[in-house]
Amino acid sequence: MSDRFPITHVKVAGTFIATSSRAELVEAAVHDASIPDAPARIVFDANGHGIALAQTDASFAAALEQADLVHADGGFLVAISKRLAAKAISERSPTTDMIHDFAQDENAKHLKHFLLGATEQVNERATAILRETYPALQIVGRRNGYFAANEEEAIITQINASGADIVWVGLGKPLEQAFCLRHRDRLKAAWVITAGGCFNYITGDYPRAPQWMQDNHLEWLHRMVTRPRQLGWRYLTTNPIALYKALTQTDRSISVRT
Repeated sequence: MSDRFPITHVKVAGTFIATSSRAELVEAAVHDASIPDAPARIVFDANGHGIALAQTDASFAAALEQADLVHADGGFLVAISKRLAAKAISERSPTTDMIHDFAQDENAKHLKHFLLGATEQVNERATAILRETYPALQIVGRRNGYFAANEEEAIITQINASGADIVWVGLGKPLEQAFCLRHRDRLKAAWVITAGGCFNYITGDYPRAPQWMQDNHLEWLHRMVTRPRQLGWRYLTTNPIALYKALTQTDRSISVRT
């Protein structure tokens, strides 16, 4: 495991979060994929929802601690790190952007991807859009996110048979984290990345915020306004918890993970 790319994490909101830029994350994945028979690196995201969930759900908090890499999906974590952490997080790295980073990076063109999650219609459309947008992107398999526990064995077999280097798991919190950890020792991919609603953003079913809102860490507000029934109450209740944790549970701790 020591041959894997070392990634520095700092303690923000009670969670060790990677300081890497999006480009550096892609570089790390390319490096890890070059190591024969290396264990899969389990990659989770941190945002307001997840930080608040870790406060109230002990099993989810434990899952975050078991990840090999946690990246900053929430912009406020970047801002807090600049003031209170041992080292600043380079930038926000939402999964909705990261999947495009992999597709556009010349050094990552050889990587093979598997898309797991969302409805069959959304998964199929997202795959088609990615293939049309990035003809060189190698999507070697896909599967919707609606399955029973007794189907997981076949899904792991399907993923491994595809030869995927990167597996995107979009089942939503906390299901996707539990799935990744349950199968971490059997998945043969280099990286297994939780993707949330990423596929729905690719299809346009979930709209992205204007760039100025993204740049000012306000994408959560755009999501709340455009999807009030699904996200309004969640943001109103989780944002204060997440902000409080960010202000009170950020310290000068550093962890280098491989």
